[in-house]
Amino acid sequence: MEEETVELKEMDKSSEDKIRKTAKPPNRFERIIQPCIAELVGTMFFVFIGCVSVIENVEATGRLQPALVHGLAVAVMVACMAEISGSHFNPPFTLAIFICGGMQLTMVIPYLISQLVGGVLGAAMSKLMTSKENYLNATGAAFTILQSDEQLPGAIFAEIAMTCLVTMVVLLGAVNGKSKSPMVPFLVGCTVIINILAGGEVSGTCLNPARALGPALLAGYWDYHWVYWAGPIGGGLIAAVLVRLLLGDEKIRVIMK
Repeated sequence: MEEETVELKEMDKSSEDKIRKTAKPPNRFERIIQPCIAELVGTMFFVFIGCVSVIENVEATGRLQPALVHGLAVAVMVACMAEISGSHFNPPFTLAIFICGGMQLTMVIPYLISQLVGGVLGAAMSKLMTSKENYLNATGAAFTILQSDEQLPGAIFAEIAMTCLVTMVVLLGAVNGKSKSPMVPFLVGCTVIINILAGGEVSGTCLNPARALGPALLAGYWDYHWVYWAGPIGGGLIAAVLVRLLLGDEKIRVIMK
């Protein structure tokens, strides 16, 4: 019996070795091009669905309809694309993930370009799908809630704080080894939903420059557009610093190891 067990173990080891030898490393397409396509397509459909939910929003549902649509769209796309590109779909996420060691520097710019192009394409799709009247009434789902400088402090803080929260969820759920979770698509989607419900009336809850750029470009609406770049990027960087310095595991954390 002992001899048979030893033989079986040796056979298992040899079969594992054969599998390792025959397994091909990812080619150039899978390493570079495919992840960028996934980021473009994922961002495109997220922005498309999100914009349509705003343009065709039923007044009786208030913020609930856009909140659920944005959150569920994120959860679905993250679950589908995670093994291809990591499912960033958001420039602040990409920057934060890079800072925390979750991706190579050479892929940062291609990811950012893919996300911004995807955002423009998604906004264009929403314009093609919706009626001209509804599109104009909603200003193409661009963020129009800011109408005066008095609103700026609250709006900027809202975008920073809420983006920081969702970025921390991404980093702790998908990058940090100690707290990685297979539920990260659900967690990120839920965080987007609660952020929109909580802060929608303050800033519109963008949290994503790619989501802001597409509708602004297609609708030609640029009022206070910079807020939706400065706020989310600032919030993402704060989250990355918190994880890098305090919340990350020993591999990520750079102090107090």
